[in-house]
Amino acid sequence: MIRKDMFLALIIIVAWGFNFIVMRWGLDELTPMMLGGLRFLVIGMIGCFFFARPNTPLLWCIGYALSLNFGQFAFLFSAMSFGMPAGLASLVLQSQAIFTLLFAILLLKETVRPYQVLAIGIAIGGLAVIGLDNEDTTMTALGFGLTLAAGSSWALGNIFTKIISRKGYDANLNLIVWSSWVPPVPFFICAYFIDGSDVMWNNLIGLNFKSIASLAYLSIFATLAGYGLWSHLLSRYPAATVAPLTLGVPVVGLTSAEIFLSETVSMMQWAGIFIVLVGLMLNTFGGRWLKKVNQHAT
Repeated sequence: MIRKDMFLALIIIVAWGFNFIVMRWGLDELTPMMLGGLRFLVIGMIGCFFFARPNTPLLWCIGYALSLNFGQFAFLFSAMSFGMPAGLASLVLQSQAIFTLLFAILLLKETVRPYQVLAIGIAIGGLAVIGLDNEDTTMTALGFGLTLAAGSSWALGNIFTKIISRKGYDANLNLIVWSSWVPPVPFFICAYFIDGSDVMWNNLIGLNFKSIASLAYLSIFATLAGYGLWSHLLSRYPAATVAPLTLGVPVVGLTSAEIFLSETVSMMQWAGIFIVLVGLMLNTFGGRWLKKVNQHAT
């Protein structure tokens, strides 16, 4: 990877890691459902002027949007409102890698390799250590559980992406942009029944610099610019080179949360974080490590 692209990769990692801090700031001003609905409304309204409509059939777009966009962020924003620290959320959300592998086995009948089974076991063990921590921590069981639900929704969206791609339809930034018109509908319906019309209206007329800046960052910078640069890197380099970069996201998220939100992580949680990262690294690099071992053996 050339120096310029390494710099772009660093921008993406920082943008996506800091994304969780901005989510926390946005949730200080808006309810979870309103933040989610307005975020994707902004993406759709701005993005449709710059990106062509995908050739993906409507039903696949809806399935993709309800899982990856609505499900993931409805659970994640709710989790952060119910006691999930932003820094830990950036790490626990990476459970999507585990769920993606499990869903691929169950739904797509993909084969799993022994090192992947080991990776899943290690990562699950790390998540268990984090979730069962009884020390003085701001994380709640409900927040932790909802973040896992967000990870599973992200994983289901990954399965939709795989199926859409296999069928020869667009599964790129165009799909991300145009499918963003779908999530505002369930988000605002949920907001109406959960928050009430008065709260919804107060959120809208009470938009201030902090909430608008949060929405702009989440929609324009983290999503449109972030995924645009990510697609650029994927078009220039093998996925095996680009995909591991996401391991840096929780590192940035945890560090940023400590600096900007004064969040603290217990020693037991740090142990769990380390175990999860080991599992994720094994899942990402295990195939290449085995290939090198076999080459040396022969």
